[in-house]
Amino acid sequence: MKRIVILGGGYGGVLTAKKLAKKLKNNKDIEIKLIDRNPYHTLLTELHEVSANRAPEDSIKIDLKKIFAGLKVDVVLDEISNIDFQGKKLQSEKAVYEYDYLVIGTGSKPTFFGIPGAEENTFSFWSYDDAVALKRQIRDMFTQAAKEKNPEVRRSMLTFVIVGAGFTGVELVGEMAEYREELCKEFFIDPKDVRLIVADMAPKILPILPDKLIRKAEAHLRKLNVEIVTGAKITEVGKGSVALGEKNVVASNTIVWTAGVEGSELVGKLDVQQQGRKRIVTNEHLESVDHKNVYVVGDNIFYIVEGEQRPVPQMVENAELAAPLIAGNIVADINGTAKKAYKPAFHGTMVSIGSRYGVANVGLPNKMFMLTGFMAMFAKHMINIYYLSGVAGFNKVWTYMMHEFFHVENRRSFVGGYFSKRSPNFWIVPLRMLLGGMWLYEGIDKLRKIIDQGWSKIFLIPAAPYLKDATSAASEAVSNVKETVDAQSAASAVGTAKEAVSALPVPKFIYNISNWFMDLLFYQPDGNYTFLAKWFQLGMVCAEIIFGIMLIVGLFTALSSIATIGMAVMIWTTKMAATEMLWYVAAAIACIGGSGSVFGLDYYVLPWLKKQWKKIPLVRRWYLYTD
Repeated sequence: MKRIVILGGGYGGVLTAKKLAKKLKNNKDIEIKLIDRNPYHTLLTELHEVSANRAPEDSIKIDLKKIFAGLKVDVVLDEISNIDFQGKKLQSEKAVYEYDYLVIGTGSKPTFFGIPGAEENTFSFWSYDDAVALKRQIRDMFTQAAKEKNPEVRRSMLTFVIVGAGFTGVELVGEMAEYREELCKEFFIDPKDVRLIVADMAPKILPILPDKLIRKAEAHLRKLNVEIVTGAKITEVGKGSVALGEKNVVASNTIVWTAGVEGSELVGKLDVQQQGRKRIVTNEHLESVDHKNVYVVGDNIFYIVEGEQRPVPQMVENAELAAPLIAGNIVADINGTAKKAYKPAFHGTMVSIGSRYGVANVGLPNKMFMLTGFMAMFAKHMINIYYLSGVAGFNKVWTYMMHEFFHVENRRSFVGGYFSKRSPNFWIVPLRMLLGGMWLYEGIDKLRKIIDQGWSKIFLIPAAPYLKDATSAASEAVSNVKETVDAQSAASAVGTAKEAVSALPVPKFIYNISNWFMDLLFYQPDGNYTFLAKWFQLGMVCAEIIFGIMLIVGLFTALSSIATIGMAVMIWTTKMAATEMLWYVAAAIACIGGSGSVFGLDYYVLPWLKKQWKKIPLVRRWYLYTD
């Protein structure tokens, strides 16, 4: 039995464990264990959204057991205090874990560069708990400031300083600038009284981006009334103040530290070669240079790719690229095959400044494109969705889309509030019942005709077009249109039959496809109908009745609405759909979104089915459910 232990449930650890589980799913002699002190994986790149109240707190957490449901990965909640590389053991206060292969992915923690008071008097910003604590601090300051009479104390409460103008700091202050408007309105505070400062010792913000994008980012921050302080050495952080240079001491009750990171506390005391703020030195296989079968993933890697001068960056894409290579190299070692060298091809960086604006430098290693505004935010969201699809599939992608696009408050989304406006579903109930009633009426009417005229009359499928001359074809087409669903009976009283009902136009290529399909299934060589045509007609009539009833009682309303749209499209492709069919389609689209949850059976049936659905192993394995 080969024992593989992944230490850390961050980006690198989760992806490595998933890749190993898939590659070794048929190997019964493998044990994969992931150890983390938290039962969840945190989306660290989205911390700023929680702190500024744009996304719910649980949106940036993913249950580790949910991630590995159906996979051969044992999730263990524990905090490792030491690693015995010689004995191949991990030790905690309560247990000892042996390994044959170890992957270290414990991530980073803030570094304070020895600045007096920095660690004691600032809010760190590198975990889920940090994000929640800062969110509460911001709101508490507004709550207290609304009651404070002393102007100096009040000013300190409403001054927020972000130390560090890299990606984390800029994203945080951008979100806070948007959140400020909401809080000021809620607590009756003048926005001019609230001061937001982002400060850095570097000469410019976001230093790894091109200068053009830096200027764009600075301009947008100033538009949001954010003060930018660069080239200011942070000399001291006191209790309620920070020195931004020798003469600029800012009084603030909320100072957030985002100025840099170093290796985790555990990594810092390990017996391994380290460089660059406690990062473990690896070879080209991402294996520790000191200990065989010990691999390093994510922020803990210190490796300089051949031809480069700097080590691989501490960013999410590095973890995403390193994880499959490490998994492949462990499998190669088990199977006795050659390992691969790490040659990452990074695709750029991006930063959001609030919910509606961002800058990005993305593309291929040799061809980068600078994006701003909508396109930069679009790229950021698509990359997030791609990552989430690999971690928790449809389940997490759905949740992400809900809180980023559809369930947003105050238009805080890059698509504004156009998709988030919601009205109570009971307003759609009359439309749903009317739509169902019309389909039911048409289905019963057609069923009566079948009973009266028998199977010989086919009125839902036109006669073979190549057997009719132009006059008879036009006459029969009009007759057929009168038999389709909707309000033909009302129109038949006006003028001649040809003038009374006009069919919706159909593009020629679609009509030709429809004819080809009907020739194949419904027409005999002599132009008569096949037996399948009669059954198809009966099936369509039954479908109209069934889906009509389902809409009326509100059972599987979304499915029924989509099905009626499909029936309408089928009728339209044969040039038998009257213009009134557009009403049917529009009404069905309006009823898709939960209209059966009010005064309908969906209110009772769907929650029960959802519970049963989530119990199916395959469903949990592929995350085919919503929370």
